[in-house]
Amino acid sequence: MSRIIFMGPLGAGHVNPTLGIAAELVRRGHEVSYAAPRMFAERIREAGAAYIPATSTWEAMSRDTLPQMHGTELVRAMSLLLEETKAMVEKLGDLPVPDLVVHDGTLAWWGRILAHRWGVPSVETWPNFVSNRHWNMQRYAKINPLHPRFLLTMVRIGRYVRREGIRDIGGFMQGARAAARIVTVPRAFQPEGSTFGEGYHFVGPVLTERRFQGEWQPPDDTPVLLVSLGSAYNDRPEFFRMIVESASDRPWHVVIAIGDSVSRADLGDLPPNVEVHRQVPQVAVLRHAAAFVTHAGMGGVLEGLAHEVPMLAVPQMAEQRANGDRLVELGLGTQTPPDQVTPDRLWTSVEELAGDRHIRERLRWMKSEIDAAGGAEAAADAVESALPA
Repeated sequence: MSRIIFMGPLGAGHVNPTLGIAAELVRRGHEVSYAAPRMFAERIREAGAAYIPATSTWEAMSRDTLPQMHGTELVRAMSLLLEETKAMVEKLGDLPVPDLVVHDGTLAWWGRILAHRWGVPSVETWPNFVSNRHWNMQRYAKINPLHPRFLLTMVRIGRYVRREGIRDIGGFMQGARAAARIVTVPRAFQPEGSTFGEGYHFVGPVLTERRFQGEWQPPDDTPVLLVSLGSAYNDRPEFFRMIVESASDRPWHVVIAIGDSVSRADLGDLPPNVEVHRQVPQVAVLRHAAAFVTHAGMGGVLEGLAHEVPMLAVPQMAEQRANGDRLVELGLGTQTPPDQVTPDRLWTSVEELAGDRHIRERLRWMKSEIDAAGGAEAAADAVESALPA
């Protein structure tokens, strides 16, 4: 039995995809602990791992000041992530040394620092598209490498990383020291997926029952439409109100997750075929859904694909546009810019999605790719292969 510690950031889309991996390692007899913000404590315990509190410096920020890892905000986000890394290293550095660290590769840089400090191998989890010389997110979010703010931020990151004894700054930023990268995306969905070689394990979505979210059953046989803009980009009362007002008398049962930024009172009176919640048990609803209107965050996209639900993507940031473009490219859904969504356009798209045979066939194909990717078992195999002999 080995001692394995997971480390996750303040982001459900980064923690949720790893819970099934942790559960599978527990099932195999490993001693698994998980350091993450307190909002994830219940779901981590549900996975069978020991929970380690790790308060994020970002928890005190308002939604408007939270870092956005894209576009012009990326340099500011990198600076905030450096401060988050310093704080997490200080909080977690005195933990008992594990045999291996599993950490989020996008945001949990402190996993790289602590694995190096402890002299143990690390495995990175990537819940989004990964990049190489054949495909890179910079086509959606370009960075000027000569911009003074970017250069200053890189100097600050370099100084800190060198103080920790790491000399290869570029390698640190790319996660090059990881023994393996677990990508919770099927290779068939990753752009240029065939060009990623040894070290990348495309295991597909690793879904759990998520009993902490509760259950959901449809009230009747009416087709179900799920609407969600995720947990970070949902301050869109006018969008939700438009759907509520236009849903009356339509032959759909509409389930809307509005998040924490929008007030239920902002939406007016609800027609009898519409239910509104701050959060919904998304996987449970998707089991019954005929269509899904989504912001196209990767977590929601993969959950939709795993349940063969056609999607209308309404992306609001660079990564979501990349996800939406891939849905369209592979014939798995459609996409509309958020500022172009009208009631007629939305409902026409939803009706067409639900009745499109080609999209249904493509969804069945992608589900077969997801099943073949291996999920939790393949991810756990990759983690075990990185354990010290």
